[in-house]
Amino acid sequence: MARSSVLGYPRIGEKREWKQALEAYWSGRCDESTYRERMKDIRLARLRKLQASGIDLIPVGDFSEYDHVLDTAAMFGLVPKRFAYEGGEVPASVYFGIARGTKEAAASEMTKWFNTNYHYIVPELDGALPSLTENRPLHAYLEAKEALGIEGKPVLLGPLTFIRLSKGYDPADTDAWLDRLIPLYERVLRELEQAGATWMQIDEPSLVLAGDRQDRDRLHRIYSAFAAAAPHLSIMLQTYFESADDYETIIGLPVKGIGLDFAHGRDGNLAAIRQHGFPSDKVLGAGVVDGRGIWRASLANGCKLLDELKQFVPSDRLIVQSSCSLLHVPVTVRGEDRLPDVLRQALAFADEKLAEISLLTKAAELGTDAIAAQSGESEAALRALNEHAARNRTDVHAAVQTVAFQEGRRHLPFADRQPLQQAKWQLPLLPTTTIGSFPQTVDVRKARQQWRKGEWSKERYDSFIREQIDKWVSLQEEIGLDVLVHGEFERTDMVEFFGEKLAGFAFTLGGWVQSYGSRCVKPPIIFGDVAFEGAMTVEETAYAQSKTSRPVKGMLTGPVTIMNWSFVREDIAREQIAYQLAYALRQEVEALEAAGIGLIQVDEPAVREGLPLKREAQANYLAWAVKAFRLTTCTVRDTTQIHTHMCYCEFHDMLGSIEAMDADVISIETSRSHGELIHHFERQSYPLGIGLGVYDIHSPRVPRTEEMTAMIDRALQTLDPALFWINPDCGLKTRGEEETLAALRNMVDAARAARQTFAPIA
Repeated sequence: MARSSVLGYPRIGEKREWKQALEAYWSGRCDESTYRERMKDIRLARLRKLQASGIDLIPVGDFSEYDHVLDTAAMFGLVPKRFAYEGGEVPASVYFGIARGTKEAAASEMTKWFNTNYHYIVPELDGALPSLTENRPLHAYLEAKEALGIEGKPVLLGPLTFIRLSKGYDPADTDAWLDRLIPLYERVLRELEQAGATWMQIDEPSLVLAGDRQDRDRLHRIYSAFAAAAPHLSIMLQTYFESADDYETIIGLPVKGIGLDFAHGRDGNLAAIRQHGFPSDKVLGAGVVDGRGIWRASLANGCKLLDELKQFVPSDRLIVQSSCSLLHVPVTVRGEDRLPDVLRQALAFADEKLAEISLLTKAAELGTDAIAAQSGESEAALRALNEHAARNRTDVHAAVQTVAFQEGRRHLPFADRQPLQQAKWQLPLLPTTTIGSFPQTVDVRKARQQWRKGEWSKERYDSFIREQIDKWVSLQEEIGLDVLVHGEFERTDMVEFFGEKLAGFAFTLGGWVQSYGSRCVKPPIIFGDVAFEGAMTVEETAYAQSKTSRPVKGMLTGPVTIMNWSFVREDIAREQIAYQLAYALRQEVEALEAAGIGLIQVDEPAVREGLPLKREAQANYLAWAVKAFRLTTCTVRDTTQIHTHMCYCEFHDMLGSIEAMDADVISIETSRSHGELIHHFERQSYPLGIGLGVYDIHSPRVPRTEEMTAMIDRALQTLDPALFWINPDCGLKTRGEEETLAALRNMVDAARAARQTFAPIA
């Protein structure tokens, strides 16, 4: 009979207990023993929930204390030399040091997990010799079995994907690295088989990316070795986020099961099955419930899909599952009673998706009629939302249709705008600035809570915000920054803040998801047509400008980032959602300019993460993403300087698109990747203003002036000093005040030293 499974489940807990345990440990508010016990309680609580849901194959080992890619590196002892690791099981101090940095050593690079908003820690292979320090999947399997009687499905990142996600090695050495890693994986699998495990999920999401002939040979070598090492352990080779790139090769591998994504890779995977069939000796893991989206599944469509799949795979060789790990969605809709009924009834978070998987598994075995009542409910809920007035605003549709036909270009090209801007602003060589936010202290967060609860009047809260602006405008002047910001003390999150002020958005009470480490975000829901309803940032920005003679930047989040960092409606194309946002934000840009703000930053850190994984779809996405940014900014005067910011993605393959955005200045993260982006500028020039982040704001360490100077010196060997800006990697919201001030003082000192060096060149 058909069985059910899920690829992974959220780590954070319904009330973010995981985050609280981590931060208590990091701050010294609990010792390591207490911390370990709390983590165990959280692990077991989530397993109990999966057990109670009736899921047949429960994943174990997908839980992490920071990041599953970091877990894999630590399991194999792949620790950068700078952390003075001496072998054996990686201690917590080293594990978290790699992730967050220490006073002595910089953190490893952090970047996006494929095209999601989850960040992973990039393994560094340079000079490392792997060894098995601990069998993490085995520990997870035994814990679930002994504590709860669960015969779990251990989860492990596969070797080919692990190497592809790593850095510090020559791609020509991929086979040499496989020679080192395969025996370690074999030992993991043998020990699991000996312990009684029957299924093992090995994640190879990189198999949805374009590969080559060598990768085909590598896959056969890897999985033939695994089959020989543990012949009685059934391996589910799991792909997700798109359709498998080389389906014929994958179905020929000596594994028991193949997991395919039928949510985001539906068309490609279905076409491959129709053309090539599915092997009779394998189980199909059918990812029919979207693991990344929050919308209730159309059970009727799910049943139709399963009926088609059963033409190729009988139900006894079918596992109905999520398309990917549920890590990417909130835990549960329960408690979201402040949402409008029509919206709430159309939502499904992790727990609700478990129920959908169980229902579809039942339908796969007994037929569609077995879930007819539940299917009718899901169709009615989705239909009611699609018919709601919020999704059918003719005024928005008409305006956006007009805007979408515009080219979205500034009046003058950059080469002609830049002298006019410099004449107006009279900025020094290598101007300094920050990315936007300053530390949100306990007092700032407490004041916001008191205002939201009605304990403070709006007048009192506004007065408090002005006091914070006064303080930090003065501090910025004292430090010597050239372009100031107001600090964003009134903002919770860079997307949520704008969503609360635009039509078409809704907000959950507990819809948290993990972004990186203990950083959890609560993405807004774009459920209706987006529309501008009044100025959003003008009051605070204009107030800050009134307190200084130096220019103050207006700070906005860009249309594509707001979209990519929200849960979005699925009834219209994402391109149309981006244009709705662009039109609304254009009106805010114009309001800032009318209030006398002549430098406006429209942040787009999430443009890259929305890039489709399939190459053939990338050009179209980049075209409309770039156009959405230009539509937001194109109506300003020539002397108004448009900035943007990007971080924590691989940007080298889209520098042409970044240039096409036509921002006067882009600030871009480089310090976490240890300046590697600079290497690409050595081969490809950038003719607009640019600031490469000179220090990592996600690490608690304060970098020395000399470190920043070295970064600046290297960048200016390639980039034009007359167009170069100096700034941190990202906003400073999560940092403490003392470390922020110390780091910015060092940054300004580095800029002053660089001016002495590069003034003759400029």
